[in-house]
Amino acid sequence: MRKHKSDRLISLMTFILLITGLIVIYAIGPMRVNFMKAAYGAELGQNYFFVHQLLNVAISIVAFVFAFKYPYERVKKYGKWVLILGFLLCAGLWILAKAGSGLAKCELGACRWINLGGFGSIQPAEIIKLGLVLYLAPLAAERRREGKIDSSDFWIPAGVMSLISLFFVIVLQKDLGTGAVIIAIILGIIFASGVELKKFLGVVGMIGLLGVLSIVTSPHRMERVKTFMSEGGSDSYHIENALIAIGTGGFAGVGVGNSVQATGYLPESINDSVFAVMGETFGFLGLGLVVVVFVVLLARILRVGEYGQDEEERLVAVGVFSWVGMQMAVNIMAMTGLIPLTGITLPLLSYGGTSMMFIAVSLGLVAQLSCYTRREKDLKQEKYTNGHLSERRLGQRRVTLKKTQKSSRGARR
Repeated sequence: MRKHKSDRLISLMTFILLITGLIVIYAIGPMRVNFMKAAYGAELGQNYFFVHQLLNVAISIVAFVFAFKYPYERVKKYGKWVLILGFLLCAGLWILAKAGSGLAKCELGACRWINLGGFGSIQPAEIIKLGLVLYLAPLAAERRREGKIDSSDFWIPAGVMSLISLFFVIVLQKDLGTGAVIIAIILGIIFASGVELKKFLGVVGMIGLLGVLSIVTSPHRMERVKTFMSEGGSDSYHIENALIAIGTGGFAGVGVGNSVQATGYLPESINDSVFAVMGETFGFLGLGLVVVVFVVLLARILRVGEYGQDEEERLVAVGVFSWVGMQMAVNIMAMTGLIPLTGITLPLLSYGGTSMMFIAVSLGLVAQLSCYTRREKDLKQEKYTNGHLSERRLGQRRVTLKKTQKSSRGARR
């Protein structure tokens, strides 16, 4: 298929989200610095978080452009190795944490980052997300071409890699929010690959059971469920202040630099709670526009999944759609009290580099694949032709069968 122009809306929506997040960090960064100084005695400049976020955005834009330009045919060769790299870094992080090394960055009893000193930190779970997309999509596409999508040739390698990923993230790193995103990637690709519905539902049931077990066997997760069920709990303060921030913003918001919750009342104001701070700053109107941007971005990604030139590229788009869509949904629903509180960033808007960079890479890949999508009228024509040919072949078989039956009757006479 000849290359055509990429879907520019994917690039535009990505850029809008990155710039919006940068504006928010510029507005609330100094408040966060003041809080860090008062609470922990940190010695930080007023523009500390903005400068670091500016660097994160610059790196993410470069990563997006690189993923857009670097041929996917070469990228997919490294899918398995990207996933293995994520596993090795997760294992190394666990060992460092057990050894009490300063290289393991731990917060609230969970060790999820490798400390790189002056270069910031890296979260290995984000590498696993990208690795799963680049590993599962080609595997499922190849098995489907071979007619083995429902055989052990697909289920064993896919199941092993998926379970290892969930073990590292949910069990060792105690990160159920990121685990939910990984589950979405796995289920999205498996469902879109065309496996038997009965087997897919069996996988959903098994993952659901494991999810329940991971909650009931974890005191802090049960505490969050207790908070969600309105029975009090240590997380009620966080949720209440998130709702206060959104409510205070009203329709148009209090304006840039006038947030009260960002001064220290709302935990993780520049990370997990940035959606609530944006609600206070820009109001319902601002949050509505942000959600619209996400919806447009996700719709264009899904369009690539529908009109992609082959099965593998369509499954990559579905995996990225599941990744970004679930991460956005979990963050927003947690901040609005629709699900139990869980720590996960809002894609491209929250402060931080690893999540932003790897999401940018995934979106750059989808933008590249959008250069090879089929036109809607060609796809409809293909469906019509295939259906028409199927009807003709069925009719020919019926005619042949009738002739055979007549010949058999004549021979018997």
